[in-house]
Amino acid sequence: MPEKVQSYEESHLYRIRHSAAHIMAQAVLEMFPNGKVAIGPPIEDGFYYDFDLPRTLTPEDLEVIENRMRQIIKENYPFTKEVVSAEEARRIFHDQPYKIELIEGLEKGGVDEYGNVTNEAPEISIYRHASFVDLCRGPHVQRTGELNPKAIKLINTAGAYWRGDEHKPMLQRIYGTAWETQKELDDYLALMEEARKRDHRKLGRDLDLFSINDEVGPGLILWHPKGGMIRKLIEDFWRSEHEKAGYDFVYSPHIGRAKLWETSGHLGFYAENMYAPVDVEGQQYYLKPMNCPFHIHIYKSRSRSYRELPVRLAELGTVYRYERSGVLHGLLRVRGFTQDDAHHFCAPEQMPAEIDFLLAFSLHILRSFGFSEIEAFLSTKPDHSVGDDERWNDATNALRASLERAGMKYQVDEGGGAFYGPKIDLKVRDAIKREWQLTTIQFDFNLSDRFDIEYTGEDGLPHRPYMIHRALLGSLERFFGVLIEHYGGAFPVWLAPVQAIIIPIADRHLDYAYEVKKQLKAAGYRVEVDERGERMNAKIRDAQNQKIPYMLVVGDKEVENGQVALRLRSGENPGAISLDDFIARAEMDVKNKI
Repeated sequence: MPEKVQSYEESHLYRIRHSAAHIMAQAVLEMFPNGKVAIGPPIEDGFYYDFDLPRTLTPEDLEVIENRMRQIIKENYPFTKEVVSAEEARRIFHDQPYKIELIEGLEKGGVDEYGNVTNEAPEISIYRHASFVDLCRGPHVQRTGELNPKAIKLINTAGAYWRGDEHKPMLQRIYGTAWETQKELDDYLALMEEARKRDHRKLGRDLDLFSINDEVGPGLILWHPKGGMIRKLIEDFWRSEHEKAGYDFVYSPHIGRAKLWETSGHLGFYAENMYAPVDVEGQQYYLKPMNCPFHIHIYKSRSRSYRELPVRLAELGTVYRYERSGVLHGLLRVRGFTQDDAHHFCAPEQMPAEIDFLLAFSLHILRSFGFSEIEAFLSTKPDHSVGDDERWNDATNALRASLERAGMKYQVDEGGGAFYGPKIDLKVRDAIKREWQLTTIQFDFNLSDRFDIEYTGEDGLPHRPYMIHRALLGSLERFFGVLIEHYGGAFPVWLAPVQAIIIPIADRHLDYAYEVKKQLKAAGYRVEVDERGERMNAKIRDAQNQKIPYMLVVGDKEVENGQVALRLRSGENPGAISLDDFIARAEMDVKNKI
């Protein structure tokens, strides 16, 4: 049965964290009376606030601010809301330039107090507690004393451009977290420590998988040989499974004429996320932010009959989006990335079966990469949308029915669909129970109408097919970052860039080591020989640090018996084993994807 999604904004934790953010801001302004305040929203698992301060904050400052927060909590001040005019708001915040800018946005409409674009002019409201006042629509707890002083923690500071724009002032952002109980806080901090160890940026450097170079440009990924090998293995598996599933592979250019993006609507609604055009013989061309319009033109390159539907077009297509530098984050938020895109075109009567296929195929791929905990979210029609009600109802019902036929528990996000169609999102939980949104199965009534997509039906008349976007892994870059953190860099044997390393005890064992390597490579395994003059234990330790699945030690006994001494990166030591038995074991581990 479906469960209704309770939005984070509706939760008690949201109120706690929102209130903790205001309490923190009070403590900061008491420490720096001339400080300037920007924005301070709750975020997933915590909150932050941005400040313009006379000096850089230190870890010792955070401790002082945190202690003052506990005092404010114990003093049990009430939170009170007032609705004010723009003129009154300007008077209250006359010495706060960032607030004045936000008030101007609120007054005009279209921007809320956090700088987010809105469709309507919200009321101007403020919240007060003790000596602190801020532009805020809430909600908050009733009094500061409702927070648990033992369940708050300031995490760190970071630089953040005002409104994420590198051309605007750099502010100091303080991150914190707040929970209902100290145990929840302790559990979260333990999770944070484990996440720190698994940080894909650190492991990417330590394991020599990828890098980002300022001269190349922020948000642009350089894949190193080991990372490149893992990407190749992901792509090989992706292509093989898509071919078995009846997809057709397509390729599209990296740029397109302005007219294409006008038709698609990107220049009208998405231009701020696109790079500036280049002039080619008097025509403007843009780097593509999406692959969809190209796939549509491939579909439209000739007339289509109902007999050839469904059409499934798949591409690993690299796209480019202008992300502000303040939001870039390793592999997880980049400016150039490769989407594992697919677009399905089907007749209305084919839609239920096509959704069933898409859902089953998506679950198969995600499980193949080691994700066993997968949650589904069904997002329905928002207030503002395109496409007639019949298509919305048919598509939404097909998505819901498919989830139920698959026996999946799912949550319904009422009104949470994109303006152009309903969707299913699949979210996975990684090894430390964090949630990542990967797969989207998304109907699109907008582009199908804009590009006038048709097929000839059995009645000989033109009909509009249903068009479905499907990004399964999301993007290869982000998915790789998720995989690194899920496995902590210890990839399963089938994905490990080096599956086995042969460690000769002495130089006299090198010839045998290379003979073992030759046989293993002939069997299809990725193998290296550590021929350095280091001690054996040092070589084993280095191999474990590099998270290589198998270490094959060879000495006099192994040479004499035609064996290898097997050690595992986990520290297990199975001991001497014949090469044939080792290959059989590795073959089984690869087959089982462990």
